[in-house]
Amino acid sequence: MADDAAHGHGLSAWVAGALVFGSSAAVLVVELVALRLLAPHYGLTLETNTLVIGMALTAIAAGTWAGGWTADRVAPQPLLGPLLGISGAAVALTPAVVRGAAASGDAGLLLLAATLSILVPGVLLSAVSPVVIKLRLTSLAETGTVVGHLSGLGTVGAIVGTVATGFVLVSRVPVSGILVGLGVVLLVTSVLVQVAGRRGRGDAVLGLVVALAGLGAAAAPSGCDVETTYHCLAVAADPDRPDGRVLVLDGLRHSYVDLDDPTHLDFAYVQAMASVLDTAFPAGEPLAAHHLGAGGLTLPRYLAATRPGTTSTVSEIDAGVVAADLELLGSLPDGVDVDVEDGRLAIDDLGPGTLDLVVGDAFGGVSVPWHLATVEALAGIGRSLAGDGVYVANIIDHGPLDFARAYVRTSGEVFDEVVLLAAPDVLAGDDGGNLVLVASDEPVDLDAVTASFAGRDLGWSTMSGDELAAWSADAPVLTDDYAPVDQLLTPYGR
Repeated sequence: MADDAAHGHGLSAWVAGALVFGSSAAVLVVELVALRLLAPHYGLTLETNTLVIGMALTAIAAGTWAGGWTADRVAPQPLLGPLLGISGAAVALTPAVVRGAAASGDAGLLLLAATLSILVPGVLLSAVSPVVIKLRLTSLAETGTVVGHLSGLGTVGAIVGTVATGFVLVSRVPVSGILVGLGVVLLVTSVLVQVAGRRGRGDAVLGLVVALAGLGAAAAPSGCDVETTYHCLAVAADPDRPDGRVLVLDGLRHSYVDLDDPTHLDFAYVQAMASVLDTAFPAGEPLAAHHLGAGGLTLPRYLAATRPGTTSTVSEIDAGVVAADLELLGSLPDGVDVDVEDGRLAIDDLGPGTLDLVVGDAFGGVSVPWHLATVEALAGIGRSLAGDGVYVANIIDHGPLDFARAYVRTSGEVFDEVVLLAAPDVLAGDDGGNLVLVASDEPVDLDAVTASFAGRDLGWSTMSGDELAAWSADAPVLTDDYAPVDQLLTPYGR
């Protein structure tokens, strides 16, 4: 055993620990950042999270098995440099590869690129630990100590990678920058391992060349004006309207704002909401309103312009969206106050009977956050409204409209009156899109709402009363204990 150690096991304990710690951390960094990278193309849904986590676990299992199998059959030390170098190049190239596949418009190519961006570096990095363990095992008498020590360090590394990415890196560094930086670190580590292992200068030069190539390719434009904690954010100008701006989050158009005319409403669902607000309360009367989700602050701006004296409090979980609103879409109107907070927590703090209006327009990816769609959340909204108060919510659904049905039925558990508004083809289930739910304890004047639609040239329909109750009768009531919103949205039916 002593001769064996002198011949091939020159890896010190601290170097072995650092390699296992770092490679395990890198796997989790790649996994978490992959969620951000894929969200603009697949949405930030439960299915996307499940897909990424499943692929990451597959990569870890395959890499650990393959690394151990290989280390038992060939000299292990020469494996470390290539494992780190190739994985570093793969990580650094990931943004360019995924965005290039997305730009091609080929869904199959995008799926392949997304899969390889997780599997390739995950398998290679996960193979490092069994190779290092093989190098450190110089005696069967210390098998438990070596394996346990390095496995523990690998787990700690994974925890540190997770926490550092979620709490530090994503909030400070663009996604492409994280992957480029990690790729370069892995490539430099590969060079150092090769040099230390006396593999020659040629490998070091090759590693540096690949590092520079990866850096150049992955530094391609991201398509974002800002990468916030939750979104790839861009603000696009409207070519048909000089002061028109569109807020784009993860590739989806979320809000339209006219910088000069806040009463100009471009999105159909916002026009529908405005029609409800205009008819539910006397014209020009100031309101006390709370908004779940900021977007471009379109409705708070509209209320400030059409109902001077209105107070609008806004809950927005993404500080980057709030900063973009201020920097790219103009200052806040009088009476608008935005708090960076989770909307569900804000609901719990709303004073009973203090509001005339609550607007629900919060989205994670392509779905309403599930914890804002439950009967408990709606009960909190109901408590905050005055007797004639109104709750309006933007819903996105498609296909059989299972989520819209569930949301309608759940709202009916809290409010006496529930109305659903949408384009006729959406209500019929022929097409996907926006629906607006209106809920109150007072009757909704649908004739006035419909007349307002006509005035806006908005060809939307309404559903209410027994027809709506029958339409949603078979849907589940969403609760904090059971709210499968992502599944109800049938994301693969589009």
